[in-house]
Amino acid sequence: MPILAGQIVTAGQLNRMQPATYDAVGTALQAGPLSNTDVTGCSITFNTTTPNAVAVVNCTFYFVLTAAGTTSGSGRLSVDGVLETEFAIFGQGPGASADRATTAQSYRVGLPTAGSHTLKLCATTPASMSLQGLYTTLIATVYEVV
Repeated sequence: MPILAGQIVTAGQLNRMQPATYDAVGTALQAGPLSNTDVTGCSITFNTTTPNAVAVVNCTFYFVLTAAGTTSGSGRLSVDGVLETEFAIFGQGPGASADRATTAQSYRVGLPTAGSHTLKLCATTPASMSLQGLYTTLIATVYEVV
């Protein structure tokens, strides 16, 4: 809702005009296989005071291939328990083990209700791949409607 000319602005409206930022870093090595498994430590819980807030989320996943072969791993964002459709993907062609990659993905998600919200990262890997949590990050900026 816009602020109209001549309108008295409240402190609550002004506070919501400033975006809120949050971040989390993974805390553990997670060996595969993983199937949409929560990334340990990469979770953010926050409260919004108005409906229809927007979160802009950037995340990186650090995949480590532990055995030679052709394989792939993926990561994605969960918003209030619902997985988003976009993936960050690391694909490995035939070759040596110990290949690594930091893959990124960005999201813009709507938060239709006011209240508590949780953003977390989830990963899927085969047995020949692990996810290094210490280099896996989640950063979110939340914008609320005035």
